[in-house]
Amino acid sequence: MSSKKIINIKIGHTLAFRLSLWYAGIFILSSMVAFVIFYSITASTIQRSMDRQLLNEVKEFTSSLALNGVEEIKSEIVLEAESEGIDKMFFRLLNAKGEQIASTNMSSWGNVGIGKISLARINDGEGPVFETLTIPGRQFKARIIYGLIGPEMILQIGKSLEENTLPAELLREIFGTTIAFLVIVSALVGWFMARRALSGVGEVTRTALDITKGAFDQRAQVRAKGDEIEQLSIAFNRMLDRIQELVTGMKEVTDNIAHDLKTPITRIRGLAESNLNTGKSNDGCQDLAADTIEECDYIMQLINTMLEISETESGVAEPAKKEVAMAKVIWGACDLFRPIAENKGIRLIFEAHNSAFVSGDIRGLQKMIAHILENAIKYTDTGGTVSISLHNDNGQIVIAIHDTGIGISEEDLPHIFKRLYRCDSSRSQSGFGLGLTLAMAVARAHGGEITAASRPGEGSIFTVILPRASYSL
Repeated sequence: MSSKKIINIKIGHTLAFRLSLWYAGIFILSSMVAFVIFYSITASTIQRSMDRQLLNEVKEFTSSLALNGVEEIKSEIVLEAESEGIDKMFFRLLNAKGEQIASTNMSSWGNVGIGKISLARINDGEGPVFETLTIPGRQFKARIIYGLIGPEMILQIGKSLEENTLPAELLREIFGTTIAFLVIVSALVGWFMARRALSGVGEVTRTALDITKGAFDQRAQVRAKGDEIEQLSIAFNRMLDRIQELVTGMKEVTDNIAHDLKTPITRIRGLAESNLNTGKSNDGCQDLAADTIEECDYIMQLINTMLEISETESGVAEPAKKEVAMAKVIWGACDLFRPIAENKGIRLIFEAHNSAFVSGDIRGLQKMIAHILENAIKYTDTGGTVSISLHNDNGQIVIAIHDTGIGISEEDLPHIFKRLYRCDSSRSQSGFGLGLTLAMAVARAHGGEITAASRPGEGSIFTVILPRASYSL
């Protein structure tokens, strides 16, 4: 996965986002469970309190019946209902068969009947029996009690559950408002906790991205927290140290071999040139000597280019940097390759922004542009066009080199900046396969990057992005 893809991960797919959802979900679920338990306990407590009130009513009327008789009870239930509110409470005196002996005003209670099952249970000797009824036309349910207050004398009392329902509804409204607030708070707290917990992972990721851009000396910061992130950072840094040690060793071996090869190749070339200059050999030997010199020059150029790439990538021989006008560099490259382009019948176009300055090594920048431009002309057929544009873009210098050449296949495109890599379509052309590698090394040495986009048969576009010099307009 490329660094661009890593950076462009959607927030909804990040681990921090998923952890935030988990934090918020667990918090909300816990709050709902706590509310259900609290609500159930509260509702049960309120109902028990009402049942005790109704039982006390039954006991009071039982005592009153024994002392004052039935007629007094009839008067008392009317007074009691009126004091409570005839729409909130009713009383009915019944005999053992369920026939009504007396009743309070039932106009607001609809057709509240007499429960036969409850009467049967009372007649079987059970204690007071409770019912909860839904009465058509009334907003609130009613709690009903049947109690034996005398020989074959049953008292039915009904009371509205309005006093019980309103607190419960208020509690639900308060919980609904609270839970909405808690959802936002829990999401924010979860996001903060997740980001804080994963901050070390983000730092390791940023370090890895810097390394992919060529900053091989970068290391993840180790914070003394004693957690898994600290162990990850330590292991990551150890891995980087080992990888850098191996890469450095491989480069040293490669450079040493290249240096060691230069001496014998130079000696072979010298012997061949000496033999060619004496003129004493026959034509066959002189041709062989000329071919030997040519091949030695080719190998020396290859070795020198590889060494230059290694030095540029490692920064060992970093030259003094100065402000370089990129328009001047590109004009120089165009003047150099214009005769070649004209011989092939290729149009060479350049549009420049003269205030595009880069702080860097002018020779390296010249080679970078030259290699890309040379490739564009080399793989563009007669009648084609190679255009170069230069402009400033948000603190960066952007150079785009577009050709209408043979293009690069999708399989080859990711590998074109590798050393000695050559596409199938380019194997018939001269070259080492190191030009784009050197161009990329120069760009990265200047804190920049080169990207390539291409389609076979439609041409290619190479985009060089470099940091703009501080004083550039």
